[in-house]
Amino acid sequence: VLRAGAFKPRSSPYSFQGLGQPGLRMLARAREETGLLIVTEAMDAEGLDLVADVADIIQIGARNMQNYSLLKHAGRSGKPILLKRGLAATIQELLLSAEYILAEGNPRVILCERGIRSFDQSTRNLFDLSAIAVVHGLSHLPIVADPSHGTGHRDMVSPMARAAVAAGADGLLVEVHPNPDRALSDGAQSLYPEQFERMMKETRLIAEAIGRRLAEPAGVRT
Repeated sequence: VLRAGAFKPRSSPYSFQGLGQPGLRMLARAREETGLLIVTEAMDAEGLDLVADVADIIQIGARNMQNYSLLKHAGRSGKPILLKRGLAATIQELLLSAEYILAEGNPRVILCERGIRSFDQSTRNLFDLSAIAVVHGLSHLPIVADPSHGTGHRDMVSPMARAAVAAGADGLLVEVHPNPDRALSDGAQSLYPEQFERMMKETRLIAEAIGRRLAEPAGVRT
C-alpha cells in the first residue's frame, strides 16, 4: 500500500499544504505504474468526495479524529477508512470515533496508533505501543502502527517498528523519502529507501518468530 498526502493539514498555515488535485492525479498514476493500493487523507466532506474518486483507502488524520460530520461522511462513502488516533485522544475516544463510521454501515475501518502528545520532548509524540494490545482486547478492528509520527526521529523508526510488530500490530505506516533532508514535510522522520528495506527484513524475522507473516506485493520474493 502506498500512502501520500495530496491534502495535508499542517499546524502552520505557512507550511506546505500538499499538491491538492494535481497530487491526486499523481497518485492515480502511481497506482497504475506500481499496482499498489493508494491511501491518502481527506480533510473535509468536499475533499473526501475528491479523494474517494482516487483512493483505495481514505485516511482520516489525527486532527480530524473527532470531526464527527466528516466521520459520518466517510462512513457513507463505503470506502475502507484509515482512522488515526487523535493528538491527545484516549483509546476509548478512538474506538467511539470508529463507531461513527461503523454506524453509517461501513465496516471497513482500520485504526492507527500514531502517538499522543506528552510533556517529554525527546520524541515528537509518545508512541503508545500498549494501545495495540488494548484495542485487540476491546475491538475486532485491525490496528496499524505509525512509528514515524510516533517518534519523529529517523533513527527511532525501525526499533519502534520492530516493537510494534512484536506487540501484534496488524500493519505498519512508515514514511520513506529518497532525500529526506529536502522533503517538504516530515523529512526528519522519513527513512531512506535502503533503511526501509533493512527495516522490512528485520520486521519479517520478528513476525515469523511470533507465528505471523508480513504481506507483500505480488512478485516480491519472501
